[in-house]
Amino acid sequence: MPMQWHCGRDGRQVLGDRLGMRRCKACMLQSSCDHSVGHPVILKVEAGRRILMEPKRGLLKQIIRQFDSTNQLRKKGVAGTIRNCSFEADTQLQSLLSLAEYLWPALLLPVAGKKIYSEEDRSKMPLELSSALSHEREAVEDSEIRQQVLEAIYMIVLQDDGRRSFWSVNGPRILQVGYEDEEDQKVMEAYELIGSLLVGKGEGEQEQEQGEKPQ
Repeated sequence: MPMQWHCGRDGRQVLGDRLGMRRCKACMLQSSCDHSVGHPVILKVEAGRRILMEPKRGLLKQIIRQFDSTNQLRKKGVAGTIRNCSFEADTQLQSLLSLAEYLWPALLLPVAGKKIYSEEDRSKMPLELSSALSHEREAVEDSEIRQQVLEAIYMIVLQDDGRRSFWSVNGPRILQVGYEDEEDQKVMEAYELIGSLLVGKGEGEQEQEQGEKPQ
């Protein structure tokens, strides 16, 4: 089933309407903090999330690298933590993108599906992604993890630099392939939400990224 790259309304309004996220930002953070890595109270407070994202501290990097864990509860905690930090993408985007080498694999691999990607697709990705997508993989069965990483991606690609970084790792193609394997309706809507944001903006940004080294 091809991914539906249809246009939507204002991105933030669509996020509320189509993912059932009408609650306030604080309530949304409250709902996912129970599964986050790190102290829940810190993640509920903006200042706490900013401390977590300070590059010099290296805390968020340590957390993201735990996403490879086979422990599903820990994996869910990492996804929840990244999602919560992504609420600050409008002001802390560079802190997130400074970890792009670890961030994009953690966000994209859970929603990349199980298929082997073509050599052409993989040639447009950084090594961390292309290696993982060169063979069949076990799917991330927990739909909550898949939805959390898609919500994080959405908040990052709301920002111009975030979209450029997303294009640079061939992110749209990964979501297109992953969408074909998705069966959960809410997760499918999260895929489509990102697609609606990219429509009308992606072509120019894709051309801009051609010839540039993926982040």
